[in-house]
Amino acid sequence: MNLSESFSTALDSLMANKLRALLTMLGVIIGVGAVIALMSIGNGVNTFITGEIQSFGTNLLSMSTDPDNSDGYPTLSMSDVEALSDRLNAPAINEVTATVDGVQEVVVGSNSSRTTVSGVTDNYLRLNNLDEFQSGDELTAQDIDTQARVAVIGADAAEDLFDDQYPIGQQIKINGVGYEVVGVLESSGSGFANTDGYVYIPITTAHSRLYADRTRSGEKAVTRIIAQAASEENTDAAIEQITETLRNQHGIVYAADDDFIIFSQSDLLETFDTVTSTLTAFLGAIAGISLIVGGIGIMNIMLVSVTERTREIGIRKAIGALKRDILSQFLLESVVLSVLGGLIGIALGWSLSFVVGRALDIATVVNLGNVVLATGFATGVGIIFGLYPAWRAANLRPIDALRYE
Repeated sequence: MNLSESFSTALDSLMANKLRALLTMLGVIIGVGAVIALMSIGNGVNTFITGEIQSFGTNLLSMSTDPDNSDGYPTLSMSDVEALSDRLNAPAINEVTATVDGVQEVVVGSNSSRTTVSGVTDNYLRLNNLDEFQSGDELTAQDIDTQARVAVIGADAAEDLFDDQYPIGQQIKINGVGYEVVGVLESSGSGFANTDGYVYIPITTAHSRLYADRTRSGEKAVTRIIAQAASEENTDAAIEQITETLRNQHGIVYAADDDFIIFSQSDLLETFDTVTSTLTAFLGAIAGISLIVGGIGIMNIMLVSVTERTREIGIRKAIGALKRDILSQFLLESVVLSVLGGLIGIALGWSLSFVVGRALDIATVVNLGNVVLATGFATGVGIIFGLYPAWRAANLRPIDALRYE
């Protein structure tokens, strides 16, 4: 019997017990579907987060206080911003900005929202790709110099505070003091670092009216300093120059005493990529356990099939069927079960990933490699778990098989 005949016989046998064959495939269907869905969703989340981080630019460097070496004090100040802005100190840096953050109650009439109010320099929004406006304009250098009581608000803040009113020129109250709204930002979307509810005011105004924290030397503190390296290739040089400048500013001699942390977007990108890739692989491995369970189900049914068809095996051997004919027939039945289950599982997983992607508003990525891997694994399950039942069928003695009732 050639391979095509064995395949045809295997299909006929499975079609004779359609419901049993479908239930047997269920474990493989669920396993392959789960692997495809989980890994494609994981890839989609990874791509989404990568895009979010890259949208800020991979040449941005963020500096903040190191809590382990700060004795409970903030350590960064506006004098650090000025030092880093000096091209003689840090020629690899294009631009520097800073922010001082806190949570405040923002009130407009009967509406209120407890949200982050950030005091920022005039270039902060542009440097962080937050310079698209629904209406109005950004904070200016004059606003900073004059400690103006003006504010730029996020799209969600505008909706929460003003309902259907036009916000520009209207007053909001922060800590009981009125601020004129001069700009409303476009929505930044549903990213992992959503700032649509934020309110931005001049950093000088924030220092004088909201945030009085000081460094150990008595200077007005900032929460975070952000520097833009001249290019992605200059990032390492910029980090070295920032480190040297801040050590000089803070009188630090040894690296172990650094009271600041420097974090690059590239570091963040690598961290998230490692985390999401590991999590995706872990979830895929857990889903793969279903394939093993499905394989055990296939072995169980094939053993039952061998028992049910013992007399048929004896007749075929008596009229000249060889061991390899019997072996190939039952092995093919097992493989067909697992491959068909795998194909249905791929369709199920693909559909599920699409539905979840739409629900989470992310573009799920069905990787061809994952499809090939799941299909190959399903085929392997059919071969491995079908081998013993096929071997058992092939080694039945014809005389014993013919006597079987």
